[in-house]
Amino acid sequence: MVVDCKFKLEEIKRIAKSMIVLVDSREKQNAHILTYFDKIHIKYEMTTLNFGDYSFYLSADPAAGVKQDMYFHKEIIIERKSSLEELSNNLGQERERFEKELLKASKDRCKLFLMVEAPGGYTDIMEHRYGTQFKPSPYIASLKTFESRYGVDVQFIDPKYAGYMIHSTFYYHLRENMN
Repeated sequence: MVVDCKFKLEEIKRIAKSMIVLVDSREKQNAHILTYFDKIHIKYEMTTLNFGDYSFYLSADPAAGVKQDMYFHKEIIIERKSSLEELSNNLGQERERFEKELLKASKDRCKLFLMVEAPGGYTDIMEHRYGTQFKPSPYIASLKTFESRYGVDVQFIDPKYAGYMIHSTFYYHLRENMN
């Protein structure tokens, strides 16, 4: 949902306080993310997303200029992978299912971030420092193909920063689309 009117930065900061992160109810092993959200008072709701693991909406807050709930789950999502092994499995054995999900997001013109909790990222892939038989060359080829084909933004992150990255991705997306 692209916002039709423009706001000043102070207004955006106020509006952003009504942000609620949507967490796909099928998301697993994300206690570290939910703990982070709780610690710094980021509101979140468990729900079933059509694709991706995280998105957000703005809760109605007329005083802040949000007249009704505004959902962004068809505009921006984060697909989280907890390890290079999980991603490897999605690119190999579960490729068809994974690619269908990317295709759904792409058809909706949804901005898709693939956040992989593996701080070594491409270096670890190239040096085959992950526990599957999926070879580095097709692993990289798959990621680069999906970046090009579906507009996926691949990000490697230390798990301790995952919650921060999810929230800041949504905050800055909101900010850039409201000013």
